[in-house]
Amino acid sequence: MTRDQVIERLTDVLIDTFDDDDLVYRDDLTARDVAGWDSLSNIRFMVAVEQAFGTRLTIAQWQSMARVGDLVDLLTPAA
Repeated sequence: MTRDQVIERLTDVLIDTFDDDDLVYRDDLTARDVAGWDSLSNIRFMVAVEQAFGTRLTIAQWQSMARVGDLVDLLTPAA
């Protein structure tokens, strides 16, 4: 899966999780930028990401991410 494909799928997850059709992906997007991104929706987002990408991320991996672009980097396979 290419970086662009990861971004496309992750954008769909973001839109679905936060019920915001106007949400636009940016590498520097953070929870502060998304209305309604609180601790409960964060857990829903984490589960949705893992389901959409068929992976399990460790707590340490989740905690290491400061922005959505970090998640894309983690989910994009090395070439």
